[in-house]
Amino acid sequence: MNIQVVRPGDLGEPERARWRELQKADPSLDNPFLSVEFAVAMDRLRDYVRVAVISDGAGIAGFFPYERHSFGIGKPLGGFLTTCHGLIATPELELDAKALLRACKLSVFDFDHLVAGQPTFAPYEQDVRPAPVMDFTSGFEAWIDQVKANSPKNLKTVRYKERKLGRDQGELRFAWASPDPEVLRTLLAWKSDQYRRTGRVDRFAQPWIVELTEMMHAEKSADFGGVLTMLYAGDVPVAGHFGLRTATTLVGWFPAYDTEFARYSPGIVHHLQMAEAAANDGLHMVDMGKGGKEYKDWLKSGVLYVAEGRISRPSATAAVHWIGRTPFNKARTIVMDRPSLYKAADRVLKGFGRVRTSVQQQESPNVVKEASGAS
Repeated sequence: MNIQVVRPGDLGEPERARWRELQKADPSLDNPFLSVEFAVAMDRLRDYVRVAVISDGAGIAGFFPYERHSFGIGKPLGGFLTTCHGLIATPELELDAKALLRACKLSVFDFDHLVAGQPTFAPYEQDVRPAPVMDFTSGFEAWIDQVKANSPKNLKTVRYKERKLGRDQGELRFAWASPDPEVLRTLLAWKSDQYRRTGRVDRFAQPWIVELTEMMHAEKSADFGGVLTMLYAGDVPVAGHFGLRTATTLVGWFPAYDTEFARYSPGIVHHLQMAEAAANDGLHMVDMGKGGKEYKDWLKSGVLYVAEGRISRPSATAAVHWIGRTPFNKARTIVMDRPSLYKAADRVLKGFGRVRTSVQQQESPNVVKEASGAS
């Protein structure tokens, strides 16, 4: 077995075609974050992106995209931005994981959304978690029936709010796969506000993430692309989402809504309409990603499985990394496992976000006054 490490952008068309062939051949790899287009886009924006090209006597058997950070710390491609990673390879491919790390010049590789059960990484899986999905393979109506069975009260409530939103604010209109960059900017502004309001780090404060999102929005091919959706009341946008898709799967990425319309639960209304539009467009599934929100359990009609774990080679770097990361990962797992703890943590973060916003608002008049005086 031969392993050659290159940058994704250096892959030729034959290698990219082989990547797509391997991905399509295994249903567990049907995720846009595993697509060669995503790896190439990340490579254009980040210097630490690499891919191991794995060959045997018959040709290329697999690809392992990853990030190589200082001191040989390995991270999944896209890190905290993505909800799926792993080997793009023939299902039976099994490598010595530590030999793979050595070829990639990595001391350690930490993963938390790995395609579960891949033979190379299975011995290092410390936990396997469900990722809820909306499954449309039996049709949209079959999916709605499952949602109703999950919680008839929830569906009835959301449909009522959907009708009330239309009555109060104007006829509802849903836009699927909007090409308008201004609509994308509106959505990202809502998302930034949500991050700050809930005490999270604003991802879109980093210009490269904004640029990545814009690049993905422009991607349109049969096998890969960005999908921007928006729900309107009259001519006013109220809730939207931007995600990535393969030919058959859409992955949830950045949902957000205008808080002015919060009383109508526009995010959930949008998700119901997005599901119908996705099914009508021929998609088989919407992957909502593991953990987090209660609405996922209500909307799900199936699950996929992703794994958490760690691989390391003996080194001082790996030891320091373990000390810094393992307690945090265990604490996060405990919180995600217990809805009461998750809700408590969410309340704390939202409280922090409100305090920070209040401080900024109190400081802003002084900033204006000082600026005026300086002029």
